[in-house]
Amino acid sequence: MQYVPFSAVKPEGFWERRIRINKESTIPTIYKRFSETGRFAAAKCVLGEGMPQPHIFWDSDVAKWIEACAYSLTVNPDPALEKQVDEIIDDMAAAQLEDGYYNCYYIPCELENRFTNRDHHELYCAGHLTEAAVAYYKATGKDKLLNMMKKYLDLIEKIFMVEDSAAFCTPGHEEIELALVRIYELTGDEKYKNLCAHFINARGCREKDVAQGHWSGDHSYDQTHLPVREQKEAKGHSVRALYLFSGMADLARLTGDEKLISACKTLFENISTKRMYVTGGVGSSSHGETFTQDYDLPNDMAYSETCASIALEYFCRRMLALDIDSKYADAAERAIYNCILGGVSLDGRSFFYVNPLEINLSRHERYEKWHDIKENLLTQRVEVFSCSCCPPNLARIIASFAGDVYGYDDNTIYAHHFMAGEAGWDGIKIKLDTRYPNFGDVRFTLSGAKGKKFAVRIPGWCRYATLNGEKLPHAPVKGYLYLDVTEDEQVFDFYFEMKPRFVAANPETDGDNGKVCVMKGPLVYCAESVINGGVNLCTVSLDTSADIGSVPDEESGGMRLTAKAFIDNPHDELYFDYNPEDKTGINLTLLPYYAYANHGESDMQVWLRVK
Repeated sequence: MQYVPFSAVKPEGFWERRIRINKESTIPTIYKRFSETGRFAAAKCVLGEGMPQPHIFWDSDVAKWIEACAYSLTVNPDPALEKQVDEIIDDMAAAQLEDGYYNCYYIPCELENRFTNRDHHELYCAGHLTEAAVAYYKATGKDKLLNMMKKYLDLIEKIFMVEDSAAFCTPGHEEIELALVRIYELTGDEKYKNLCAHFINARGCREKDVAQGHWSGDHSYDQTHLPVREQKEAKGHSVRALYLFSGMADLARLTGDEKLISACKTLFENISTKRMYVTGGVGSSSHGETFTQDYDLPNDMAYSETCASIALEYFCRRMLALDIDSKYADAAERAIYNCILGGVSLDGRSFFYVNPLEINLSRHERYEKWHDIKENLLTQRVEVFSCSCCPPNLARIIASFAGDVYGYDDNTIYAHHFMAGEAGWDGIKIKLDTRYPNFGDVRFTLSGAKGKKFAVRIPGWCRYATLNGEKLPHAPVKGYLYLDVTEDEQVFDFYFEMKPRFVAANPETDGDNGKVCVMKGPLVYCAESVINGGVNLCTVSLDTSADIGSVPDEESGGMRLTAKAFIDNPHDELYFDYNPEDKTGINLTLLPYYAYANHGESDMQVWLRVK
């Protein structure tokens, strides 16, 4: 299965709005803040008066911004933006060393130590620069950055495959594996695929890497604890892990390696059934930004880095190309509509690095003396972080998500996600009329596809669906309903019942016992005290026997829900006899999780008690 490129999809409605904000607000905001913090100036690889002290990962920040610009320029030409990108690429190319090496930190600061510290992100940065080079070439036809990275990758191949002369064998922070597949698919040059395979196959097998292992005793922090085909649990730094798993899935697709495919499936099952938040967040611990153990999903201390959810979406996308099964698209949808979109403010100008499922401001005050904890408990989004990987990562996924919506092979067209608008490729056209994700009416009009199959994902959250006003004609296969296209133009009118519902967690997830969260379609909802009269959310209990109302919310492009709830009555005593009726009824307003923290500092909860 191949994906229809995002450039062939013209979004309307919900996604047109998000993409427009991304173009008009997010990308310029990142440019401004990266200029102010010296990230762009550092691309010149020069130290001196007025020049910034670069960081080991700044190349990756700039690269992701360039990649986001490339996607935006593909569908919205902008000469001024293109000029900004060209100037930065010119600086990079001028600073590249004769042997191909480029790194904004090592060249001016400690060139003699290049490729000696496995955890210093050289290969990670090279990977992001390569992805940016491929995207920018496709967008503009300009090959300066692409040629620059080809030269750099030749050096990397020489040092890591031919000479084995670096102090380590595989990247401490995975990412280059994905980039090598992208440049291989662009150029057809087998050396890139072979280098990707080298990095994946060597992981967990070489003593040089173990000697440079991170602080976790079993070397799981950077997934060096076992060869990749033997790994069965998601361990260590969550972004590193998911970039590795994405690279594994890419390589498995290219090679048909059954053991690698099996490992990818096992790792996905571990994440999606035992280590993923209801919002699609992953990586529950701030201690190393890591996966921990099954069902360890604390709410107020959730780390749930935005980049980790983006990496999860990338892994799901690749698994779906390997195996047409709706569970991958369901997990991707959960991540994109909740944790990922929640990582950026509604106006597109500020960002969350960490995405908790509960904020309790008074509790935060008690944590103030624990500096490392307080730093992980932001209650409002900010414009830039010292480690600013998430903002440009958000910009690139929002700009390109339309490329995940449709797929095709020789006989079948696949509808994985539901994005209002039009798509067209190879003489096939699809018009999708929908108010998704707020309502479940989904009408496809296909033309130019007569004689093919049309496979539509039936969302995992959907409990009742119809096609053209009738019950589904047959059972879905692995979550997809396969239909015959028999006309030159044919309408498939789906209805996915989208009633608000109360969702419980596995009892092993102890922080959620006795609580529910409210979902409507793919969206997780939460309560904020600031839009509920300052109510103490810890005293709220939902009435799960009552219906939930909804009203449009123009600010978020979504819906607000109104649920019947109760609050515990106040007491002067510290302890008193329990009375289950000692409560007062209220109407509780809920808003989509992606829209919280846009109304001032506030308590927030996703999981609420049940009356």
